[in-house]
Amino acid sequence: MDIGIKGKFALVTGGSRGIGRSIALGLAEEGCNVAISARNTIALDKIVHEIKEKTNVDVMGITADAEIADEIKKSMDIIREKWGKLHILVNNVGGGGRWGNEVPDKNDDNLWLEVFNKNTMAAIRYTMAALPLMRQQEWGRVVTITSIYGREGGGRPWFNMAKAAQTSLMKTLAMQTDLARNCITFNSVAPGAIMIPGTGWDDERKKNPEAFEEMVNRSFTLGRLGKPEEVADIVVFLCSKKASLINGASIAVDGGQSRAF
Repeated sequence: MDIGIKGKFALVTGGSRGIGRSIALGLAEEGCNVAISARNTIALDKIVHEIKEKTNVDVMGITADAEIADEIKKSMDIIREKWGKLHILVNNVGGGGRWGNEVPDKNDDNLWLEVFNKNTMAAIRYTMAALPLMRQQEWGRVVTITSIYGREGGGRPWFNMAKAAQTSLMKTLAMQTDLARNCITFNSVAPGAIMIPGTGWDDERKKNPEAFEEMVNRSFTLGRLGKPEEVADIVVFLCSKKASLINGASIAVDGGQSRAF
């Protein structure tokens, strides 16, 4: 099925591994040209090479730290200089769900600010920089990867706060008439527990595989964690022309894990 994004230009932030990597691959497989930003140049080069081997799209890696405003600006300057256009932005960079001491008042302000900056401020800065390019072509898709904890209670408060703010950002921008009538949409995708090599869930599994599997079977409706590709599939659809009426949604991709409607 042609979903209408062949030949379009996309930026995926934090796209060198995990969910971001799968999104970049998914977009490229649909014929979308892809720029990927990340801090880890080695991992970035690896995914760029992988996409070039599998597809014929234009792909470039941009080394950038999303916590630094000037580096976000430089990333967008590179895109303007090379492409002069941007149709799709996926705000995937983020983190902090396992950071800090689980007792809130055992942490200082720096933790709260770091998590907010890495998630919410990065999404704000990338989105604001992308909007002029989307307005010029009267078409755009902005998808922000949040969390089920951006939709309900649970988790560590600094992470919930940042993810809820991202969800609010997408919803309120979706309600802006001038943006909507320029065919620019804004949506959130809220993953539940996703198994990504080298991250927290993988670490827990390695500590005690049997106990981990027992916990997963007991705690998760599907009896398993999600895969990055399963999140990417939803994101790629939201970036398509076929998703033109989906604007301001927060879509849980969690296999029934969350309790929110």
